Amino acid sequence: MDMRHLLEQEEYGFLKSNIHLGRYLILLGLAGSYSYGTNQETSDIDIRGAALNRRSDLIGMTSFEQYVDDKTDTAIYGFNKLIRLLLECNPNTCELLGMRPEHYLYLSPVGRELLDHRKLFLSRRAIRSFGGYADQQLRRLQNALARDKMKQDEKERHIYNSVKNAMYDFTARYHVFEHGTIDIYVDQAENPEFDTEIYVDAAVKHYPLRDYRNIWSEMNNIVKEYDKIGKRNKKKDDNHLNKHAMHLIRLFMMAIDILEKEEICTYREKEHDLLMAIRLGEYQKEDGTYRDEFYEILMDYEKRLDRAARETALPEEPDMARVEEFVMSVNERVVRDEI
Repeated sequence: MDMRHLLEQEEYGFLKSNIHLGRYLILLGLAGSYSYGTNQETSDIDIRGAALNRRSDLIGMTSFEQYVDDKTDTAIYGFNKLIRLLLECNPNTCELLGMRPEHYLYLSPVGRELLDHRKLFLSRRAIRSFGGYADQQLRRLQNALARDKMKQDEKERHIYNSVKNAMYDFTARYHVFEHGTIDIYVDQAENPEFDTEIYVDAAVKHYPLRDYRNIWSEMNNIVKEYDKIGKRNKKKDDNHLNKHAMHLIRLFMMAIDILEKEEICTYREKEHDLLMAIRLGEYQKEDGTYRDEFYEILMDYEKRLDRAARETALPEEPDMARVEEFVMSVNERVVRDEI
């Protein structure tokens, strides 16, 4: 299929008709497995891109952050939001700047400028951002295995760790604060069906209800993942597990490139065979767990990332003055209706 002709299909009509898109589009790319080089015949088509903020967004009363079309799995970032995410080395947006040329379905002159300025956004923040995303993938893998393979007390301990890890800097936000304390821990169970279970000690006063609700919502969502009732679809679940395992390793690869080479490489040509082997389940045992070789690969990449983090020449933070100069140049042209 000619992917550029894909956008001419009726279901993608919003790219031209939506007031935030149309002539404001600066970049459209074939994302997901196609951009990584790990696509199969059954792979979905994901479109990601960017559109300029309109004049009214910049000096008027309107705003534009992002447009999502679930039917076609398309997401378009507003320019200013995209810049904020790139400054944080957000993996999903960094990928947009490191695709193969043939995977860009559309690039305006400003879109090419953005690609030419890609190195402006690289910093040591990539250690935290890519490491955080890799940690999420590892947790998803461990969580799924834990639901099927762990004993109850081990599972309870794992849920506890997942609650803490899933909440960015949990202790700083929730353990001690001006309104009181919230602490979680594992202890002997009162529930006769459990050996151990998670407990909460909470003592708060004059705390905003919505914030309090958010705390419990974050923890509740994780526990619910373990308590889902339903027949396991082994083939489907294994496909998801292997996809998480593959993305975990891929994120390490991208992070190491950024820190060592100061470049974004979305398409993993050299590592294609390894990534596909993981995705196709070659490192998975019959019982659904993973062979020692997979964890050896994981440990090797963790060590390489740690070394790259120590030795990288990237700055701690992006050069905000240069970034701002670029952003103002683009947005001023929008305001002057020169684009």
